[in-house]
Amino acid sequence: MQPIVSVSKILSSGLVVLHHDGSRYRLLVLREFSAWDFPKALVHDGEDPLAVAIRAAREATAIEDLDFHWGDEHRETVAREDGSVSRYYLAQSKSMDVELNIPAGEDAEDDFEYRWVTADEAEDVLPPSLALVLDWTVRMLVAGARQNQNR
Repeated sequence: MQPIVSVSKILSSGLVVLHHDGSRYRLLVLREFSAWDFPKALVHDGEDPLAVAIRAAREATAIEDLDFHWGDEHRETVAREDGSVSRYYLAQSKSMDVELNIPAGEDAEDDFEYRWVTADEAEDVLPPSLALVLDWTVRMLVAGARQNQNR
């Protein structure tokens, strides 16, 4: 019998930023080198994960007008071997204006990119580890649309 090994959780927190363009929702995805993700940052001891997520999105994109219609609902990824987990909240922006912040010391703008994508397009660019988050996002949007139809 193998001993149980306790792995502490390394938490990153981010936002799935949504924009309704009049006909459908679009999701903001960011690319750093070859990896696509939603804006996120590492949560340090004592920090509020939602506050970290908001700060990370604002610092990366300069988007200020974030509405949290879904409150503090969130979805986490499956833990990786090192115990790291990413938690995502939903936020809606009225604007698609993004000022991508290239980290200091990085001189290759080609290594950083943003896109507003549909859920289908997000499925094509995001890594498999974010499939649960993407599926949850779509379910939350469908549930919200149903609630609005019943009003």
